[in-house]
Amino acid sequence: MLEILVCPICKGKLEHDRTAHELICNADKMAFPVRDGIPVMLIEQARDLHAPTTDAAPSAPRPPADDSTHNTSQSA
Repeated sequence: MLEILVCPICKGKLEHDRTAHELICNADKMAFPVRDGIPVMLIEQARDLHAPTTDAAPSAPRPPADDSTHNTSQSA
């Protein structure tokens, strides 16, 4: 079936990434998901390969500043 599917953006060839369950368009740097064995060829559902990944854990919130550690007095 991969031979008849093309990128909906450029109509170019797609590469099947079996581990990520995606069809990759190297020309447009887009990855189209394959869900339950069915390719989802909607541009809105595609993953932009140029975009930074969000796999990293979100950073912990910063604790409030402790004013007692800041020396705000000025010498005269």
